[in-house]
Amino acid sequence: MEDLKTMSFDEMNLSPDIARAIKDMGFEEATPIQSQAIDLIRAGKDVIGQSQTGTGKTAAFGIPCIEMIDEQNRSLQAVILAPTRELAIQICEEFRKLLKYKDSIKVVPIYGGQPIDRQIMALKRGVQVVVGTPGRVMDHMDRRTLKMETVKIVILDEADEMLDMGFREDIETILGKMPSERQTVMFSATMPPGILSLTKEYQIDPEHVKVVRKELTAPLIDQAFFEVNERSKTEALCRIIDMQNPSLSLVFCNTKRRVDEVVEQLQGRGYFAEALHGDLKQAQRDMVMKKFRNGTLEILVATDVAARGIDVDDIDIVINYDLPQDEEYYIHRIGRTARAGRSGKAFTFVVGKEVYKLRDISRYTNAKITKGKLPTLSDIEEAKASKFLEKVKGVIAEGQLSKYINLVERLSDDDYSTMDVAAALIKMNLYDENAVEIEEVSYTDKPRRSSDSRSKGQPERGMVRLYLNIGKANRILAKDVVGAIAGETGVPGKLIGAIDIFDDFTFVDIPREYVHTVLDGMKNKKVKGTKVNMQKAAGEQARKPLGKSAPREYSKDGKAKKKFFGFMG
Repeated sequence: MEDLKTMSFDEMNLSPDIARAIKDMGFEEATPIQSQAIDLIRAGKDVIGQSQTGTGKTAAFGIPCIEMIDEQNRSLQAVILAPTRELAIQICEEFRKLLKYKDSIKVVPIYGGQPIDRQIMALKRGVQVVVGTPGRVMDHMDRRTLKMETVKIVILDEADEMLDMGFREDIETILGKMPSERQTVMFSATMPPGILSLTKEYQIDPEHVKVVRKELTAPLIDQAFFEVNERSKTEALCRIIDMQNPSLSLVFCNTKRRVDEVVEQLQGRGYFAEALHGDLKQAQRDMVMKKFRNGTLEILVATDVAARGIDVDDIDIVINYDLPQDEEYYIHRIGRTARAGRSGKAFTFVVGKEVYKLRDISRYTNAKITKGKLPTLSDIEEAKASKFLEKVKGVIAEGQLSKYINLVERLSDDDYSTMDVAAALIKMNLYDENAVEIEEVSYTDKPRRSSDSRSKGQPERGMVRLYLNIGKANRILAKDVVGAIAGETGVPGKLIGAIDIFDDFTFVDIPREYVHTVLDGMKNKKVKGTKVNMQKAAGEQARKPLGKSAPREYSKDGKAKKKFFGFMG
């Protein structure tokens, strides 16, 4: 079926409750895939929808699905299968928005990682729509807590991903338990042979609707690539992030192991970064996504499959740390930015001959992917300085500076020129934010702080020394300490001071105003798999230089000898 013009929802003759819910969601015009699919599905036809994430496909099958439900009948009528828990949750959230004014239709998500007893109780209360992953749906079918005999419509979302993840047998078993006269709808970004064989076996004269290729890439995405060595990817990533200064950025890697490596390196350099991949427990995934949505997490590093459930509109940049294996995956990745009319940027790292594969991607997407030049340290320093000066101009424009002018005048009375005062304040601010930290944090492979830097003297002014009961024996590095504190407490890594690691314990200097935040946030937490006890170092040890004698003042369990000093909780 050819691509059609878009329609307004008013043209679709939707039920008043659904139309009102859509209006509350702020939508007036249907997307191309919605314009094509909604009426066909509502008419009872089997449909193959070819569309990538971000085109409104959930509403494309959700709206007609809800319209077809018999509200008076409490039996199961619709089943939506999704490859991941994140996508199942996302679909349920979308359904609940559409059901804002239809309290009588119940939707339940069922997926692994959540207690099955809770799901069983929800199913026993009666539901018309179930959204689940194939494995957990099979579990409920085996328990007879989910009976398929009354199903009218089944929808396979991200069908290609389910096949890639090895769910084909589960899907066939589930479909085989449903009535043969049911309606079957499949949505898939790609159409590999496995999908085509499924359609032949389980669909009857399906209508094929799709978003044409030219719509797969958004013109508002500025795309560039950088030729780098494998060993310099992390450095390149940090330079781009520092130069672009995004609020939210999404970094894609091809493997779970690579995701973990990149997150560890970023956290060690003081960035707010966390991982999203299939090995994480559901509670961990939910926490990471909550942080990413509310902006307390700056950088999300993910695999393609784990990222399927991400639905965040204001991602500023997408970075392909690894070149995707498939052209379609490139489209899915960069489509995470420039949503809802916003502009966005997508950057890709290529190593050696990968540049030829990127050319194929460029031809496939009909997009211009320009060769970029990594910013130098001078470029980043200049960008930071310009941003700071613009901020100063804004403060001047706002006025209300009288009491601060008085402070400057006091310094002027001591024979300091106003120019010197201004220069000193700028130096202080740029130092605190970036200037000295740029090279240490972002562009070397060395830990940002170690026992060789600033740790042999007393804590710097405004810092408090804390004690941790782990050390070299636990294979702890400075970057592990920085990453743990930054990740668990929200204290920026660049504010953490000197770190001194001994065999059985570690000292770390923290700004005074963050001490309670760090102590509270690190309670019962682990660093590299080891549970830590963090306390203030008190007495002489908090003031004395850390030297070779320091380890002798502590016993193996980390307790100070009373002869010298104790610890304050």
